[in-house]
Amino acid sequence: MFAYVARQPIFDSNKNVFGYELLFRNGEKNCFPDIEPDEATSKILADSHLSYGLDEVTDGKVSFINFHQNTLLRHFPTSLDPKTTVVEIVESVDVNEALIKACKQIRERGYKLAIDDYDHASHWTPFLDFVNIVKIEVGAHPIETLKEIITTLKRKNITLVVERVETIEEFEMHKELGFDYFQGYFLAKPQVIRHRKLGVSKLAMLDLLTESIKPALDTKKITSIFECDAALTFKLLRFINNPTINKSNSITSLRHAINYMGEREVKKFIALLALANLNESGQTELLAMSLVRAKFCEFVANKLNIQDDPPFGYLTGLLSLMDAITSQSMETLSNKLPLNESVQSALLGKDGALCDCLRMAAAFERADWKLATTIKESYEFDLNEIHKAYISSLSWASKILNAQVG
Repeated sequence: MFAYVARQPIFDSNKNVFGYELLFRNGEKNCFPDIEPDEATSKILADSHLSYGLDEVTDGKVSFINFHQNTLLRHFPTSLDPKTTVVEIVESVDVNEALIKACKQIRERGYKLAIDDYDHASHWTPFLDFVNIVKIEVGAHPIETLKEIITTLKRKNITLVVERVETIEEFEMHKELGFDYFQGYFLAKPQVIRHRKLGVSKLAMLDLLTESIKPALDTKKITSIFECDAALTFKLLRFINNPTINKSNSITSLRHAINYMGEREVKKFIALLALANLNESGQTELLAMSLVRAKFCEFVANKLNIQDDPPFGYLTGLLSLMDAITSQSMETLSNKLPLNESVQSALLGKDGALCDCLRMAAAFERADWKLATTIKESYEFDLNEIHKAYISSLSWASKILNAQVG
């Protein structure tokens, strides 16, 4: 029996990540053992908190975790850090005096409580005096009813989170209505597809990205690009000198870096650096997701014996959100770069092994274990090993972002 955890970002009104909801999916419909909801929560605590550490999964940000009837009555949330944990009371609980008392006691110990999928039912009324957060799904209420609910909750100083935000229009509407935080996949795909004219610096970044994915690294060409931007050179050297990457030698030049690390690794770093600087909006979550996908797809590709140079799995994952980062279509962007045909096909969603690497990454992002199992059956993956690789990729991406390459 496996225990899997995924994370879904929760954004503030400026589209910065506030925290993550940790997701556990199981049961026959998801192709995993049918267990009770309370056991699912217990597995998040045991297999993620105790084994990996939730801070590894969430990069130290707030964790929203679903708690069901028995886990609340038994005070399971109190094993977690109240400063970084939001206790989500799921909508399926049987509201009674014992549950209300248990939740109040948890709140008194410093934990923030949230009502998940709030439906405005009368049995929630006692909770509104002590919960901190209420989560409401898009479309759950008629707009006039929703406005009344928002007014009532705001009077009680309750923070509002809207769930299942799938489009920029839904984001803007609920922001206007007064919601504080936003949860959904709208940032995982392009918000607006439009052609943006690239300035000189952006063209330089695109040139750098182009050079990094060619089979042979043209050191002279890359050096000339870096020589036009002293800050960019500093960032590259600082990145490669980061102790998470280079533990013993001081790198003093690009040529030194190539000789020490090898072209393959340097290509990966340069591709990352270029992509980070193309991220004009500065939305670090998109870059973080790209990094996680890069490391994860590299691992999966290696399992499939796809070990070409340039590293196809890594590049596929890293470039998979480039459309959202630059607000251009993937087809337009892929035509600008000398991509291997299999990488280009994967980015455009065409079937193939590299595309399945991306699909597996998406499955873990969304806790879609049914999809993960389907892909596994095609390649005979060990899902437990793949899950450990995903958690490791989250940790790796966090360390890379902390190197402040962007």
